Amino acid sequence: MSGNPVTMSDNVRGSALMLLAMASFAVGDSFLKFTAQDLPLSQILVIRGCFAILLLTIITAALGQMRPAKVILSAPFLLRIMAEVSASFFFLTALFNMPMANTIAIMQALPLTVTVGAAIFFGEPIGWRRIAAILVGLFGVLLIIQPGVEGFTIYSLWCLAAVASTTIRDLATRKLDSNIPTFFVSLVTVITVTAFGGLLSFYQTWVPVSAGTIGLLAVASLFLITGFFGIVSAMRVGEVGVVTPFRYFVLLFALTIGVFFFDEIPDSLTVIGSIIVVGSGIYTIYRERVGARKISTGTTHAAEQ
Repeated sequence: MSGNPVTMSDNVRGSALMLLAMASFAVGDSFLKFTAQDLPLSQILVIRGCFAILLLTIITAALGQMRPAKVILSAPFLLRIMAEVSASFFFLTALFNMPMANTIAIMQALPLTVTVGAAIFFGEPIGWRRIAAILVGLFGVLLIIQPGVEGFTIYSLWCLAAVASTTIRDLATRKLDSNIPTFFVSLVTVITVTAFGGLLSFYQTWVPVSAGTIGLLAVASLFLITGFFGIVSAMRVGEVGVVTPFRYFVLLFALTIGVFFFDEIPDSLTVIGSIIVVGSGIYTIYRERVGARKISTGTTHAAEQ
């Protein structure tokens, strides 16, 4: 984003782009969930990955964001790749075996876990308000998982593993060289996840694929790229503090898709837990914005003295 002041129109456009991104991710995930009824995970990863690699290669080359392969060899880049592979494996396994809304709701704990991770590994300050919000948010996650209750599923733990892996990915991303373009990072990540799907195929039996299923996976890859475009554009157009909370609309989209297309009706504990997690996440983002503003103001005052 340029140095020009952000206007209300910019924030409206940024929020709309974030909504587009979240809708795209939710629809793309639903297509994968449909195909999981007929295909093993490895086959889904490879077929979707091939389409995504083709699209991302064209986009990355067109934007002039290709880089030498040696940039991949940095520790943060390698850590990010490994974390993305494990996150994809855990998340999709959970998505294919439990209600879509539950899976997405647990993943909304990510801003909370990233905040904790940044405090532990990077020494970023974290006040008592954000600590309280994180604890409340984790309680919300427990309501969704429902340990020891009849509705509990072991795949909730897989989803928690996806949250942990995604947290590592996001923390590693912060340490990437700022000169490495975003789309190049995405292209390398998709290639790696697709290669992992190929390795996983040695342990899973592939089945014949219909043209309709291939079409679904092709469209799923298109929604994946559309979502990525939307999220990058949103962060560049609008203010981060205004645009970021719209990420949580992915839960509403997932809930709607789950109800109408998978007959997944969430119970009351899941709904309450989801509201708590989202509320805690939004408050954490707000407090982070307040803290950043105070630091910025303090720096400005120091410079003026």
